[in-house]
Amino acid sequence: MLEKFFKLSENKTTVKTEVIAGITTFMTMAYILAVNPDILSATGMDKGALFTATAISAAIGTLVMALWAKLPFALAPGMGLNAFFAFGVCIGMGMSWQFALTAVFLEGILFILMTAFNIRELIINAIPGSIKNAISVGIGLFIAFIGMKNAGIIVAHDATFVHLGDMKSGAVLLALGGIVITGALLALKVKGALLIGMIITTLVGLPMGVTQLPHFDFSVPSISSIAWKFDWSWTSSAEGIFTMITVLFTFLFVDMFDTVGTLIGVSTKAKMINKDGRIPNVKQALMADSIGTTVGAALGTSTVTTYVESASGVAEGGRTGLTALTTAGLFILALFLSPLFLMIPAAATAPALVLVGVMMMTPIQNLDLDDFTESIPAFFTLIMMPLTFSIAEGIVFGILSYVVLKLLTGKHKDISIVAYILAVLFVLKFVFM
Repeated sequence: MLEKFFKLSENKTTVKTEVIAGITTFMTMAYILAVNPDILSATGMDKGALFTATAISAAIGTLVMALWAKLPFALAPGMGLNAFFAFGVCIGMGMSWQFALTAVFLEGILFILMTAFNIRELIINAIPGSIKNAISVGIGLFIAFIGMKNAGIIVAHDATFVHLGDMKSGAVLLALGGIVITGALLALKVKGALLIGMIITTLVGLPMGVTQLPHFDFSVPSISSIAWKFDWSWTSSAEGIFTMITVLFTFLFVDMFDTVGTLIGVSTKAKMINKDGRIPNVKQALMADSIGTTVGAALGTSTVTTYVESASGVAEGGRTGLTALTTAGLFILALFLSPLFLMIPAAATAPALVLVGVMMMTPIQNLDLDDFTESIPAFFTLIMMPLTFSIAEGIVFGILSYVVLKLLTGKHKDISIVAYILAVLFVLKFVFM
């Protein structure tokens, strides 16, 4: 049944490979189950309810991706978007969390309409090939940076922005040891190397005091305090409507280009993009993101988006929706076994993220570095992702520099109509946001 539904042989994969890939993806993104409630609870929302909403919305979005798009990508409430929800909209602007949830809900509805009318698919297909390759490389640098940051290998610094962390720290030593162990397993071509490396690193962390044995409480918190809590009072004034439009556009912009970038980058690495430069079932993949966001808002959490950590599962050989189905199943299981999953320290997931970053560098060899109208936009795309901590901003700088350089060098025929439109919208974003 699995063979027929997911076409495993056609995609040169097996049930075992897909399941290992799905577990690996889950392990690298399970942190969201702890981090998302922690961030959103700053608004006054109940942390227990947020845990349940996070797990269920991730499971639903990923199930749609698995069963409809049949692609190996997982979804969950997005990092960055949850911070904007809590600290930008609620604390910074003084709006209620109910107002913010309403904005997320409307964003999901808009995304469903944009996907149904192929607007988002049109945007993906309009991105030049050089930038598509650069997106994969940029995401590799970005997630490697996230891994090193989470483990404390890289820390913030007032003078230099970033700095080497405390090399005597147990977490740092554990993460570096994990990179060596996992790297050796990859070099030896051990199947499931990323997952095995993560488990070994977690166990080694126990005597080091980095991995903490959890308090075993298997009850599932209710979401009744945050589900379907929308605020429509803003419709009664022009100021309220303008505020909602501003918030809605920000959610819309960041989510759209984060998702587009992740789909392109991970698909490029997995060699899933066809000869026309298109991702298979991309419309269904974008619809999974839209449905996940809409359902997530109804449950009581921030924007649900496709996770860049899906690259870890792809690196383990995941090629079909069975990978995503496995990840979705683990999110459901996490509702009842959360202490086991949440005991995995950041130092144990960091090696997987760093080494996936290495693997995602391969498309750089497809870049035409001799044509500066191609190489400069590609460079801006890949370098701005880790430096701005945003996939979306990398795409913005890449597209803008591509359009400008092509125009200045008389190569305007290389620019599509959609690319022109995107460039204008990006300029407007900088002016008004």
